[in-house]
Amino acid sequence: MKFTKFMAGVAFVIYLFLWFLAFHGVTSLYQPLAVPLILAVLVAVLVWFQKFMGFKPKSPKYLEPKDPKDPE
Repeated sequence: MKFTKFMAGVAFVIYLFLWFLAFHGVTSLYQPLAVPLILAVLVAVLVWFQKFMGFKPKSPKYLEPKDPKDPE
């Protein structure tokens, strides 16, 4: 779990560095960098809207595979 959080932090720092480069002259990075930002905003708004409307998140239902040795 620590490795996952660490890698998420590293990815975020790299993302911020690329925005730094974009603001300092590399204008070709604007569109590719804006896509994850826009998607994150859309997901956050939709999650908020679901909570606002009172929808409960569905819990996953795991079906146990049938054991071939069990009689039916």
